[in-house]
Amino acid sequence: MAKYTGPDCRQCRREGCKLFLKGQRCMSAKCAIERRPVVPGQHGLMRRKEKEYGIQLREKQKVKRAYGVLEKQFRKTYEEAVRMKGVTGDNLLSLLERRLDNVVYRMGIGDSRSEARQIVSHRHITVNGKAVNIPSYCVNKGDIIAIKENKRALDMFKSLKDSKPIMPKWMEFSGAKLTGKILDLPMRDDIDLNIHENLIIELYSK
Repeated sequence: MAKYTGPDCRQCRREGCKLFLKGQRCMSAKCAIERRPVVPGQHGLMRRKEKEYGIQLREKQKVKRAYGVLEKQFRKTYEEAVRMKGVTGDNLLSLLERRLDNVVYRMGIGDSRSEARQIVSHRHITVNGKAVNIPSYCVNKGDIIAIKENKRALDMFKSLKDSKPIMPKWMEFSGAKLTGKILDLPMRDDIDLNIHENLIIELYSK
């Protein structure tokens, strides 16, 4: 499976905003955006006038990098959003939010989406009692997300029992039980990232 193997902080600098790819580091003074808020490369300090296509492309790249999705999978998600009823942009963001790796991250089980993706891939997570190791698995309303019984003694999960993460209203998570639930499907207002999804739809509609 293809994946990005370069430095995460470089992606944030390229998009000019925090994508929260490094967990707690993004909230500290060590964040690359705080230390060097310029585009990476030898011409990073040059002023560039973005054209319409460039603005749309940057928005798409920002969302792809934030959720850790490459082009082929992102395109398939867009095509699925087009087939769904409702606003295509809202559907696209809802499908991305419903990815299992993103849900694990939102529940506070993983410090970042990349860490959450690894947790899922290593079969530490169950959905409705069954182990799922597919990060792109799409959750539904009423699904029970839990840490596997024989994995709960791992050091990485011990701190969750006392944690009280701030999470979207469409889900809940109990640190004492190490179990969460999808209360509803995510709506556009539940997504806190600064995304202009209309630019992505315009790009793919050409």
